Amino acid sequence: MQQLGEFFKRSRKLSGLSQEAMAEKMFMPRSTISKIENDKMELKVSDAARWCQVTNVPEFLAAILCGVDVNTVVHTLTKLIGGFITFINF
Repeated sequence: MQQLGEFFKRSRKLSGLSQEAMAEKMFMPRSTISKIENDKMELKVSDAARWCQVTNVPEFLAAILCGVDVNTVVHTLTKLIGGFITFINF
């Protein structure tokens, strides 16, 4: 199975949250956030959903649940959104 810790870490950082702030929002100790981001602990589906809600990346939760590579989803969405913005500007 794909290692998800890096995704969780990246989504937290892109949301501008420190591990301490994320821990508060997730109602978890900071050490647990660190373990998740370093693939030393897995999240329950309900906690993964909350993480994606807190970091505002619901499309990643869908990818995780469907077993789709998260990086593929990011790449596809980036191309789709970029094309849409180009279309609007014309």
